[in-house]
Amino acid sequence: MANTVSQPTRRGAHTRDYYGGALMMLIGLGAIVPGAGYRIGSLTAMGSGFFPVALGVILVVLGAWIAATARRAPPEAVTEPRARPEWRGGLCIPGSIVAFVVLGKYGGLLPATFAIVFISALGDRDNSLLSAFLLAAAMSVVCVVVFWWALQVQFPLFTWG
Repeated sequence: MANTVSQPTRRGAHTRDYYGGALMMLIGLGAIVPGAGYRIGSLTAMGSGFFPVALGVILVVLGAWIAATARRAPPEAVTEPRARPEWRGGLCIPGSIVAFVVLGKYGGLLPATFAIVFISALGDRDNSLLSAFLLAAAMSVVCVVVFWWALQVQFPLFTWG
């Protein structure tokens, strides 16, 4: 009996790469055009348009590279069966952002940082509660050192209410 899992054809995978590259180029152009209306400046004296134009150029170049290499993809690399959608990650990532906003306002930088990393890490099925906890604790320490101590961002570590 034949395998009933539908597999994408070679032509379909190439088309997907072409569309992906074209979309990246379109987004890049969407950043370049309005960014060019601002003062761009130079590397030593950047203007307000420098960053969007630079990112737009990078997106256009990467999109062109993806579209150009779409034809060279090996056939065995594109005949994988379709995977089930990952609902866990799709729920945990936006949930972590909501938790960061709420805890940032009512709890402070440290609880908000811990929550966003912990909940996001749970979105990966390979992470355990312990590994998510350790990652969140480590990133909280890094966040306190970088943002609160070194950069002195005006975001209190703890607030209640």
